[in-house]
Amino acid sequence: MTVFASYLIGLREGLEATLVVSVLIAFLVKSDRKDRLPQVWTGVAAAVALSVGFGALLTFTAANLGHTGQELFDAITSLLAVAFVTWMIFWMRRTARALSGELRGKLTDALQMGSLAVVVMAFLAVAREGLETALLFFAAVQGATATADPLIGIALGLLTSVLIGWGLYKSALKINLTKFFTWTGLLLILVAAGIFKYGVHDLQEANLLPGLSTYAFDISAILPADSWYGALLSGMLNITPQPSVVEAVAWFVYLAPTLVLFLLPQRVKTTPASTAPAA
Repeated sequence: MTVFASYLIGLREGLEATLVVSVLIAFLVKSDRKDRLPQVWTGVAAAVALSVGFGALLTFTAANLGHTGQELFDAITSLLAVAFVTWMIFWMRRTARALSGELRGKLTDALQMGSLAVVVMAFLAVAREGLETALLFFAAVQGATATADPLIGIALGLLTSVLIGWGLYKSALKINLTKFFTWTGLLLILVAAGIFKYGVHDLQEANLLPGLSTYAFDISAILPADSWYGALLSGMLNITPQPSVVEAVAWFVYLAPTLVLFLLPQRVKTTPASTAPAA
């Protein structure tokens, strides 16, 4: 049941990329610079191609390694994915409101520099999201039992993000993006905690961490691995009925401080009022 986790990854990352593209297109249309739209789409297409190629490279590399090498490779990609998604969640939380203005400013500068600058600007804006999606998706599906499930999930997530982005561009949809990114951020933190736990498990499988057979608890009686809810929790959040002590500690050590930091109210910068000199 990795469909939901993959769907969430596709939706969240896809919507960020879609918002970037829609802002760039809207700016060019309103500025009567439609002649530059092909450069934007060229940059977007190149970024998508790079992301797909990166995902294929990860899959090919993992498939051509021995057991220990594959476990180590999976562990490294999982830990990198957790680092990237955590950074992305906090970055979007901090800059979501100013994203549109920042992109318009960068595009204005790129327009003054020429066509190639527009292509590069669009490429860089989308490539980051695409590479994060490929890495996070690869890490999230390492424990999948059905190969088709994660592919279906991420495809549906990306399709949903495109439809939402199109609706926002056409002003047919009005959603609170701050709330959207807050709630999806919370869900992604839970997904990232599961990926972190799985990465630690791979390090144990590669004999780099001890305690693979030292279990923290066993709740197989109330959470059977072959039950629909057991498969759901395992696929979404990598919650398993018999984790090792090291896995359980890693899951909690990541989840607790990350949730606390994410839920802390953001500090708003205030400009001190000027005081007139006393007469």
